[in-house]
Amino acid sequence: MEESLYTRLEETPANSYELSLRPPAFSEFCGQEKIKERLLLMVEAARMRDDVLDHILLSGPPGLGKTTLANIIANAVGKKMHTTSGPQIEKAGDLAGILTNVQKGDILFIDEIHRLHPAIEEYLYPAMEDYRLDIIIDQGPNARSIQLNLPKFTLVGATTRAGMLTGPLRSRFGIINRLDYYSADELCHILKRSASLLNVEMSEEGALSIARRSRGTPRVANSLLRWVRDYAQVRANGIITEEVAQQALGMLDIDEDGLDEMDKRLLETMIGKFQGGPVGLSSLAVAVGEDESTIEDVHEPFLIMQGYIKRTPRGREAMPAAYQKLGLITHAKQAELL
Repeated sequence: MEESLYTRLEETPANSYELSLRPPAFSEFCGQEKIKERLLLMVEAARMRDDVLDHILLSGPPGLGKTTLANIIANAVGKKMHTTSGPQIEKAGDLAGILTNVQKGDILFIDEIHRLHPAIEEYLYPAMEDYRLDIIIDQGPNARSIQLNLPKFTLVGATTRAGMLTGPLRSRFGIINRLDYYSADELCHILKRSASLLNVEMSEEGALSIARRSRGTPRVANSLLRWVRDYAQVRANGIITEEVAQQALGMLDIDEDGLDEMDKRLLETMIGKFQGGPVGLSSLAVAVGEDESTIEDVHEPFLIMQGYIKRTPRGREAMPAAYQKLGLITHAKQAELL
């Protein structure tokens, strides 16, 4: 099964390259203006009250800056951040071990919080509301409950699927901060900042060329920048121009609209093999040789956002933009010609 380029870019964990490009403060974070304003207000209000920041939930597709914002929040309040993820907390003892190391005002960041086990969530509720942890030790007649008092802390949860959060957990956060995809101008700003940190010379047109192919996602933009930088060093004297960026990204089969080989294969299959749909996800996955979850989580959001396909109760359908993209005509137009 062939792995998509964007699957690798979006699912690769943060490495030292990505960490070095993360902005450390709100003033350097580009985009998500409403969320930044809201978080800044919360931080300032907590500082004025000399209190601990309220719990915060960040949701949105991968690569938009949820972890970066959590680090910025910790820097803004001047406290330490403790990082874990939902799947890593397998039992109550794991959660207790983390919480007992948290100091007053610290940030506990739980990535993919929607993947917490329901039993762990029950332990988390009193920790979030009353700052205490009730742990049951042993089983049967020997079972006993131990109550641990915790210092006031801030839980920052990040999720790519807010709909999978249980109602009780979601309600304890209050406001859900949903991150949206970035505009090409915002990605240009991010790319120019990253290029300066990497000591890479890049023109405005070169940055825009990369930004347009980055699916509105900073993580993808920075990953593509790394590839274009390598290409420019070997074949273009290290300078990224519009032509160099286009040639480099052409080697990755990414076109000017940001579609990669698998995106175009999906559209071609829907139109060529299923007459534009509707077609079920499982049938489509078998036809293109890709995993269902990869199609649904990585490819479909961008194709739907750009108007190439739509979801219906009967399955996926190709939109007129998909026919135009592939240089074909729609069934309605074909019927008119006949």
